[in-house]
Amino acid sequence: MHLTAAQLAHLLGGRLEGDPNAIVRQPARIEEAQEGDFAFLDNPKYEPFAYTTRASVLLVSKQFTPTQPVSATLIRVDDVRSSLALLLEKFHDFLSANGIVPNVDEHAWVHTDARIGTHTYVGPFAIVEAGAVVGEHCIIHPQVYIGRNARIGDHCVIYPGVRILHHCVIGNRCTIYPNAVIGSDGFGFAPQEDGSWKRIPHVGNVVLEDDVEIGANTCIDRAALGSTLIRAGVKIDNLVHIAHNVEVGRNTAMAAQVGIAGSAKIGENVQLGGQVGIAGHLTIADGTRVQAQSGVASSVKKTNQALFGSPAIDYNDYLRAYIIFKKLPELQRKVDRLERMLNKDRDFSDKG
Repeated sequence: MHLTAAQLAHLLGGRLEGDPNAIVRQPARIEEAQEGDFAFLDNPKYEPFAYTTRASVLLVSKQFTPTQPVSATLIRVDDVRSSLALLLEKFHDFLSANGIVPNVDEHAWVHTDARIGTHTYVGPFAIVEAGAVVGEHCIIHPQVYIGRNARIGDHCVIYPGVRILHHCVIGNRCTIYPNAVIGSDGFGFAPQEDGSWKRIPHVGNVVLEDDVEIGANTCIDRAALGSTLIRAGVKIDNLVHIAHNVEVGRNTAMAAQVGIAGSAKIGENVQLGGQVGIAGHLTIADGTRVQAQSGVASSVKKTNQALFGSPAIDYNDYLRAYIIFKKLPELQRKVDRLERMLNKDRDFSDKG
């Protein structure tokens, strides 16, 4: 990616100070940037690096007042973080599509009954089964498997090793990272009289709505009946497991190693920290925030609540309880001393 400082400033709606023809090729941290990089200054803690950085372009707030000379070309913006996010998105899109020409690679296998949209790339050794539909402007990386009658919307990026199994539906502008599995059978078995287990077939599917991101090695199981639903705007980290018939509300985010058991309903704008566990058939209210490594064993009905612990309770209650828990050995010693004192007083009274 080669852009001038003037082009960056125009893209961001920022004010340029310095050389408008300065060329940037990639982002870098302010303390490590070299010529040809663009960096940013958002935290006053890093201001000393603004005077020593070798970055060609530095993104700063409109309020930034240098106390020393700055060699980098400055682009002043209202919100550094938002502007940086936009630049990184453009850079990421460039990397994802760099060198990719929309076509079906000669080493891909696409069934004659499948349909591939215009301006879409299908990489080598990808497989698209009968009845599958892939939308326009998609990137299907090598070794992706798309099952029978699966549907993928427009402007999606599916990374290597992803498996999208039969009848699953992916919305527009979705990104699925390497080795995620969408639509494997749920964990459903019926106990038999002889002590064995009989598998219950899962004949539903998985539906991802628009603007969903699924992390690497995440597994989302198909429903036994109906659909496992991931609503629009949901962001899911790596190594997450979502079981059959779960519903995840709009704009919910969950960190790595979250596990959600079958038929749980997660509300909108929920935040789940790493390794959070949600038991099956629960309902989690909108706006709930659950601290990492917490276990939720009962439904959460109050909205916008923060939870902590296992089983999870109110966040502030947990912190107060934990303070007491840490003091339990000391409290026990105090109780023992009081008990001995009482016993001595009782002995003295008996002798008197």
